[in-house]
Amino acid sequence: MAKDSKKDYSQYFDFSDAKVISQDEFSKKIRIRGREINIKSEPNHRQEKQRGKEDVQVLYENAVPDELKNIGKGKHYIVYTYGCQMNEHDSETIKGLLESMGYQATENRKEADIILLNTCAIRENAEDKVFGELGHLKTLKLERPGLLLGVCGCMSQEEGVVNRIMQKHGFVDMIFGTHNVHRLPHLIQEALFSKEMVVEVWSKEGDIIENLPKKREGMRGWVNIMYGCDKFCTYCIVPFTRGKERSRRPEDVIAEVRDLARQGFKEITLLGQNVNAYGKDFTDLNYSFGDLMDAIRQIDIPRVRFTTSHPRDFDDHLIEVLAKGGNLVEHIHLPVQSGSSEVLKRMSRKYNREHYLKLADKIKKAIPDVVLTTDIIVGFPGETEEQFEDTLSLVREVGYDFAYTFIYSPREGTPAAVMEDNVPMEVKKERLKRLNETINEYSHRSNEEQRGKIVEVLVEGESKRNSEVLAGRTRSNKLVHFEGPKDLIGTFVQVEITDPMTFYIRGNLLSEPVAANQ
Repeated sequence: MAKDSKKDYSQYFDFSDAKVISQDEFSKKIRIRGREINIKSEPNHRQEKQRGKEDVQVLYENAVPDELKNIGKGKHYIVYTYGCQMNEHDSETIKGLLESMGYQATENRKEADIILLNTCAIRENAEDKVFGELGHLKTLKLERPGLLLGVCGCMSQEEGVVNRIMQKHGFVDMIFGTHNVHRLPHLIQEALFSKEMVVEVWSKEGDIIENLPKKREGMRGWVNIMYGCDKFCTYCIVPFTRGKERSRRPEDVIAEVRDLARQGFKEITLLGQNVNAYGKDFTDLNYSFGDLMDAIRQIDIPRVRFTTSHPRDFDDHLIEVLAKGGNLVEHIHLPVQSGSSEVLKRMSRKYNREHYLKLADKIKKAIPDVVLTTDIIVGFPGETEEQFEDTLSLVREVGYDFAYTFIYSPREGTPAAVMEDNVPMEVKKERLKRLNETINEYSHRSNEEQRGKIVEVLVEGESKRNSEVLAGRTRSNKLVHFEGPKDLIGTFVQVEITDPMTFYIRGNLLSEPVAANQ
């Protein structure tokens, strides 16, 4: 990390006050400040950086043995989720496992018997939120010693985080990572009966575990198609926390989508750290993301989305398939991160400005109604004013409908963390402001083009600001507000756009079906 970074975990690597109670080839038990900790495995950044040649097996096993199916009977759980859609999907699996063990969901902390924090490591403020939450939960743990507290997800894959929890947050009962979610029932059993903190974080990727129970809510479903990432962008911790790319078998993905269609789901989103790399790790068949999308296109589910794409792997075959339309929506999230080829090279994004613009143009020609959104980082180490202006000009040329924008902050363990973070914070903030103003201009312009059009809207629920107003999204992912009865939630309706805003559009509900303009 940069020397001037406020984040320094070195103090948490001093275990001189820890006493080893027992140790064998499977685990090590230590005592720190009166708390016994059973370390079955812990994160190792050096191991995470090594990409082995081991074959990834696909296992179809029963994740909850019969003897653990009633361990949570009469008990309640809460799962707090931080971060991306992948974390949301992991939480669906965690909830499915808990309910298969007999636990029931609750929102009341004082009623909960187990609370899990499913964490994100992408940005420093996400970690700060988690440690802040642990501070609040400590009081609850003191009031109710029988409460099980667990930390899982991407933060758990970081050595410094796990050591900090062991040193400073001894009231936590479980720490597990992204590769061994399926081990949750066994970890709960051990934490309950041993009364020790249980740490099990695999640094090397596990096998692909199918048939895990999931608790999905609403009319939209996440479907994981692959795990991990091999791109190693210099600012990103994901290749270390999520491991190497492993694709699920096409037949398993298609079977899951068909099952969601039978259950009546209106929309699915295919998930992966880099969905465009799907299938590249197969050794026994030639099957790409475009092939998978072409197969899913023929399943009777109204809308299919995907995230996230990497421009380097977005090929012509995929564009041809997406252009067929049908249930494949006209919205593509295509992270660019910077409009400067020099910055992109330092980021190790493996494409340049010209490649990205050519790809965006190719997509627009094949799918005329496409809506493009993106991710952009400002203030990356060494970014000059001229390079930032390159980003602004790219935003204008592409004309994004929306962008997730971030100020760069170093992540421990990434190559960029040792680069000189030489863009002052006031400059970063000023650039972010100019970037957001430019994006908002194009967002409003795009929404203005919807005025007078009739669009298909999937009604998601009440507006967050006004319970008398319903909110939903178009195929192109635009947020629409309109007045209508609550029983429309979960259905498709047609809305005539009357009032385009910057971040959403307003319209009037049509009582009679009319052909949509999208």
